[in-house]
Amino acid sequence: MRPHDIVPEPLAQLPWKVILLTLAIGGFGLMMLYSAAGGSVRPWVIPQGVRLIVFLVGAVIMSRIREPVWSMGALPAYVGLVVLLILVELLGAVRGGSQRWLDLGPVRLQPSELMKPCIVLAMAKFYDMLPPNETRRYASLIPAIVMIGVPAVLVMLQPDLGTALMICASGATVMFLAGVPLRLFIGGALALAIAAPLAVNFVLHDYQRDRVLIFLDPESDPLGAGYHISQSKIAIGSGGLFGKGYLNGTQSHLDYLPEGQTDFAFATMAEEWGLVGGCLLILAFFLLIGWGIGVALRARTRFSQLAAAGLASTIFFYVAINLAMVMGLAPVVGIPLPLFSYGGSAQMTVLLCLGILMSIDRNNRKAPRF
Repeated sequence: MRPHDIVPEPLAQLPWKVILLTLAIGGFGLMMLYSAAGGSVRPWVIPQGVRLIVFLVGAVIMSRIREPVWSMGALPAYVGLVVLLILVELLGAVRGGSQRWLDLGPVRLQPSELMKPCIVLAMAKFYDMLPPNETRRYASLIPAIVMIGVPAVLVMLQPDLGTALMICASGATVMFLAGVPLRLFIGGALALAIAAPLAVNFVLHDYQRDRVLIFLDPESDPLGAGYHISQSKIAIGSGGLFGKGYLNGTQSHLDYLPEGQTDFAFATMAEEWGLVGGCLLILAFFLLIGWGIGVALRARTRFSQLAAAGLASTIFFYVAINLAMVMGLAPVVGIPLPLFSYGGSAQMTVLLCLGILMSIDRNNRKAPRF
């Protein structure tokens, strides 16, 4: 008797390896939040654990949605989120110097987070509707650039440089996978390199400019703007090969490491678990991303191929940007490590991506598996 003859078919069809891997990453993150709080489940572990279960259940429910629903709803959802981003600029709540939220009674909505997976779906739908022979023509670039540029500019105004960069990166990934010529990306990269000094001096806010300058010269202000990066490097380096031991970190427990539960959660973990723990966590993330790429390779339609690959790349950008940031390889842009750092926005976005990926995988899988 085979397993799926005993287990109900809806349960047998779930990608249990992915679900368990997600729970493992999230559970490890809860352990680190417990440590960062000095051995207490308050104030971070309980709300983070509740959100993890709720969002994961939501992702499993989303996996039952048929792929055509995502295809038909991609562009209307994109338009709706652009409208919400405009409302954020006009009516949004200001917190911490940033205007990123809409207060809707008991719910506080951050449309920029939802735009990360939505831009992927919208771009995938655009190129699905576009005839293949039109993809490589310059005329087809204008709508795609506008679709990416409008939400990116609105998010930059909030200001939120990290999210704007992720929207651009995810949208550009779908463009590349759709077949837009490589020379156009090379030309765009050269144009950005030329415009970067002007952007640093005239576009970025003062604190964003300081982060870029500190990235170029971390030792110029070790007790001021460069404090986060300096302490993060100390925490990661002091962990050595096997770490100082669980609950024995000093940088986070003695409050030398700022934001050790959010943006710099990886540094907190690396100090206690060392290089081995860091490599295992990175491996877990890349297994998750690799599964998403596998979903794209197994997909049968152009939309599902582009959407799955784009959603997997969105998770990759989260992980890559955060790791580069905490190691001093990129400026601090406020991108947390998804499923691991404290906070509901990134957790919601990544589990939304996983829910859509599970939906695409389910629609393209012929036989149930347990």
